Amino acid sequence: MQFSQVKAIVTGAASGLGLAVVQRIVQAGGKAVIFDADIEAAENSAFSTGGDVIALQVDVCDESSVATALKEAIDYLGEVNLLVNCAGILKSAKVVSATRVMPVEDFQRQIAVNLTGTFIVLKAVAEMMRDNMAGADEERGVIINTASIAAFEGQIGQVAYSASKGAVASMTLPLARELADFNIRVMCIAPGVFDTKMMAGVSDEIKNSIIKQSLFPPRMGDASEFAQLVEQIVENPMLNACVIRLDGGLRMPAH
Repeated sequence: MQFSQVKAIVTGAASGLGLAVVQRIVQAGGKAVIFDADIEAAENSAFSTGGDVIALQVDVCDESSVATALKEAIDYLGEVNLLVNCAGILKSAKVVSATRVMPVEDFQRQIAVNLTGTFIVLKAVAEMMRDNMAGADEERGVIINTASIAAFEGQIGQVAYSASKGAVASMTLPLARELADFNIRVMCIAPGVFDTKMMAGVSDEIKNSIIKQSLFPPRMGDASEFAQLVEQIVENPMLNACVIRLDGGLRMPAH
């Protein structure tokens, strides 16, 4: 599929990695719909792209919210041939510390947004993709989920986050096997440390410590580099059923 032909839904695209994907789609001449809980930020971001983009308020954890938004997205796009799931949250906390035990609700919240939300959206979109007209290459669609290198090297305080992202990564192969019947590819990107809003609350000391663990380049990733990989996945039909680390060779330490 050529990136200029993309008709995409991108979740969590009011900012960060998702917004960078939308911007790249617009630059290529494609169309996109932003799914985000923060509708004001999402609408501002959609307008800022200057392209064929609309924003819809969506709770990815709520099937009815996703279903309603998907109908609106189909009305706008005609069909969806690309889904990029970027919606996610990170809250670091130890399961048991000297003064606190993690409430199960805190664990469940990260699972709900990062894992269940990803599943709810991809399930609904895959059903629509199944009925797409096949393109010149017989492809009907591409689904790209976002995991994290925390899926493989979770740090202290990341039990909930690592569990959620590890599960997202683990869905890739079985989902690709299932959807191959409909000529739909499934990929997963596991980003390292990127310069996004999620890192805004992290001190420079911690950021520098993490960057030192990178091989090359010794810096945080830029969201545009994530979007570049999305484009490469879409345009290369042999990329299927795998998780790609996008991390500059970073291997996370325990702390």
